[in-house]
Amino acid sequence: MDRRGMKRAEGCVWVRAQGTHSGTSRSLSPAPCPRRLLECKLKGFLDRPYSWEKLADIPKLFWFYVCVSPEYVIEHWQEDAFFGYQYLNGFNPVLIQKCTALPENFPVTQEMVAGSLGESTSLQEELQRGSIYIADYKLLEDIPTTKVNGHQQYIAAPLCLLHQKPSREVVPLAIQLSQHPGPDSPIFLPSDSEWLWTLAKTWVRNSEFHLHEVTSHLLRAHLLAEVFAVATQRQLPMCHPLYKLLIPHIRFSIHIDILGRTFLISPGGAIATGRLGLTVLLRKALENLTYRTLCLPDDIQERGVASLQNYYYRDDGLKIWAAIESFVSGIVGIYYRTSLSVQSDHELQAWVGEIFTKGFLGRQASGIPSALGTAAELTKYLTMVIFTCSAYHAAINSGQFELATFMPNYPSSMRKPPPRNKAKVTLKEFLDTIPEMNTTSLILSEFGDFDRPLGTYPDEHFTEHGPKQLMADFQDRLAEISQEIEERNRSLTLSYNYLYPPNIENSTAI
Repeated sequence: MDRRGMKRAEGCVWVRAQGTHSGTSRSLSPAPCPRRLLECKLKGFLDRPYSWEKLADIPKLFWFYVCVSPEYVIEHWQEDAFFGYQYLNGFNPVLIQKCTALPENFPVTQEMVAGSLGESTSLQEELQRGSIYIADYKLLEDIPTTKVNGHQQYIAAPLCLLHQKPSREVVPLAIQLSQHPGPDSPIFLPSDSEWLWTLAKTWVRNSEFHLHEVTSHLLRAHLLAEVFAVATQRQLPMCHPLYKLLIPHIRFSIHIDILGRTFLISPGGAIATGRLGLTVLLRKALENLTYRTLCLPDDIQERGVASLQNYYYRDDGLKIWAAIESFVSGIVGIYYRTSLSVQSDHELQAWVGEIFTKGFLGRQASGIPSALGTAAELTKYLTMVIFTCSAYHAAINSGQFELATFMPNYPSSMRKPPPRNKAKVTLKEFLDTIPEMNTTSLILSEFGDFDRPLGTYPDEHFTEHGPKQLMADFQDRLAEISQEIEERNRSLTLSYNYLYPPNIENSTAI
């Protein structure tokens, strides 16, 4: 989206609250939007548990809500370059990782990818060069599924191999729709027939839906924010400096999660896992969650994506992480002059201990601290908490409506099992696999609202000059980051605004 597109988006019905910068959100919101449900009902889509007859009918769901980004998705959703782009700058940019050696259960050969890589290089050369990446959906293996509209749904646990070309585009090289290679689990390639390759990519996008909604979004953004909020309310008195620091960043987090559990995580939902599958996936995700994953600089290093080009989530996120870290370091420096002052703060240690015990179930392998010993450790921990509740949630939450309005780009369920051979697939067979009309209507009718941008502190908790000056400095740095993002976006066909500071909610409140 160019700057003209940004201006056009500001005039759309789904833009955030008046007086804020443009952006979209569809999160664990209180309930599906009545206006959107009414629109679906009036158009007849909500009462039709049938396959879409043609792709061109899907955008008619929310005709009055469609703006520049959804139009871009409709036009480009089948393109390999846009498929790859979403791993970097979509709303789940935390899965892609560098591949230096092919997994044993993903036997991609040079012959398979030669046509995609070209004659001037080879798969082994690209692996050594560091331009090969992978997305692994192993967590989805053996997840129970439910029925939607009375029909059993299906989930795959694919592997997707990606390549960053010299043009900086990231494109898929090969897709395997299970963790177990063999005659019944072929490797799909861009050279396959059009709708077979499209179906393979759509299965990956469906897997992306499940990992994003349950692990990246629900667990890491909402449930962790709730853990931080409950521990803060229980262990830190209102006069404690860390309470004053954190309370703006946990505002409404408990409330929004209660509403989410009431309205969204409920029987009769429209996603394939159902409540049982969601619970199993949550447990598996928590068992694999680590402190390094939650700390953006460590996560970038862990996934080997420091040199991945055009990765705006990383670029903007690291700037915001550093801005939060500088702000937090200043606050910590005022109230904790020595390591002993950190260690002897029993309320602080009880807060950290409760998060470790109740939130991470005392799992030492996670690397989550159960106690803090130095000002540096405290600064990093607090930065992680604030970043998770604000910037991380914005990156994961924002853009869902833009990128998912055209459902084939982000299907919530699949009605047929993954293909077990390379037989030609027709458009009708594709439409009979992705969600029906009424399921699409229900999934796309949810949205959230927007209130307080990151760094906004209308409620005065700190009264001293030092913290107030640090807040002002923090706001100034966020303004600088905003200008840098605006300048960068001028040259982009599709702007990346999900970590644009005015679009970042101060807490996980939507």
